[in-house]
Amino acid sequence: MIALTIADIATIVGGEIAPGVDATLVIDGSVQTDSRLVEAGSLFFALQGEETDGYLYAPAAVVRGAALVIAERPIELDAPVIVVSDGVAALADLARAVVTRVRSSGDLTVVAITGSNGKTTTKNMLGAILSRVGPTVAPNDSFNNHIGAPISMLRISFETRYLVVEMGASHCGEIAHLAGIALPDLAVVLKVGLAHVGEFGGVEATQAAKSELVTGLGEHAVVVLNADDERVASMAQLTRASVRWFGLGTLADIRATHVRGSATGTSFTAVTPEREMTVQLRIVGEHHVMNALAALTVARELGLDLADSVAALEGMHRAERWRMEVLPAPSGAVIINDAYNASPDSTAAALRTLVQLRPALGRSIAVLGEMTELGDASAEHHADIGRLAAALGVDELVVVGSAARSAHDAAAAVSEWTGHTAFVDTPDLAHDLLDAWLRDGDVVLVKSSKSAGLRFVGDRLAGVSA
Repeated sequence: MIALTIADIATIVGGEIAPGVDATLVIDGSVQTDSRLVEAGSLFFALQGEETDGYLYAPAAVVRGAALVIAERPIELDAPVIVVSDGVAALADLARAVVTRVRSSGDLTVVAITGSNGKTTTKNMLGAILSRVGPTVAPNDSFNNHIGAPISMLRISFETRYLVVEMGASHCGEIAHLAGIALPDLAVVLKVGLAHVGEFGGVEATQAAKSELVTGLGEHAVVVLNADDERVASMAQLTRASVRWFGLGTLADIRATHVRGSATGTSFTAVTPEREMTVQLRIVGEHHVMNALAALTVARELGLDLADSVAALEGMHRAERWRMEVLPAPSGAVIINDAYNASPDSTAAALRTLVQLRPALGRSIAVLGEMTELGDASAEHHADIGRLAAALGVDELVVVGSAARSAHDAAAAVSEWTGHTAFVDTPDLAHDLLDAWLRDGDVVLVKSSKSAGLRFVGDRLAGVSA
């Protein structure tokens, strides 16, 4: 975080400094909400979470070196304390103030990304491209909610040239809140799909939530939209910003042709008004082409050289840990570990990639767990995925956990399918089944939401330690 005195911070967050604190003390360390991540000089926000209370971990944060604690009630510590009425609001206020100060004093460009799928991959692609040009801050993992996104913003300094912010949401209003903190110069909307549909209450509500990113943009901003997604394309009517397009069709400012996928990556030709260029991603899955196009469209709008941007993309060896991560297994099988996030759309795309990579001698095997946050339609969405696996001709299907069982039942009911399906209750049982079953040449997709725990099954099958 940029250097601020305790007095400055207290004013920004509307808090009360504990008695005896030297308000002139300067704080310039990292900002954390997890006491385990605190280091010397950190600012620790003791937030109330769904499962625990950060207030209880404030003493541990001080032991680890926290130089300042912000809490929602008084606490006696061997470190300065600021007491606020709402810790989450204080975190947002601090992030907003820091972004505003850096923007007014430096050369900061803020890029915000939202969409039902592909946010983290696109964020990483943009991070790879922009870091070649100047100091760039992009969030770790999927720090895209009302807590993670502000923490990512607070990593900037006056030397930061680019800030890439990933904006996720499970309720309407959350993206508008984050956009009001970051005030993006460029905004990217990737896709409107079924992720979190249970939380939103329907795909129309999901569309409205994603559109919050573009409705608040000013006329000097730029919005980058997916021309191939009708729900995203309609957002062009909702913004005062200039619109740029990416996609596979001819209306896109940057489009892709000659898309080809293999077990070693994905290739396509990027076509811009100025030139064409072959792109060879080391990331598996043709659906990642759209993420690459979005990143290249932003880069073009920023005036960056296409060849340099392509080189940055080609240098990425994976999208992210546990996202279409290709791992060789001791059995001779290839594991595609994609079990960090899952929605009906992303699972369908992963299944199509699996079938596309079906080996000549081995088997295509899909290991599927629960796709969370689908609401009352969860069982039917899982059943649709089971039927899709059968229709695509997946050789073997292993469904893990009772919440995903309808995928197994639906696949088993497809009479013309020549493959097989098995159901197991736990990730450990899935591992034991597959460990004894896999052979040289098999390609195995492991796909589920994070809470299902299948990503560790993929790691264990590949002999990779977490």
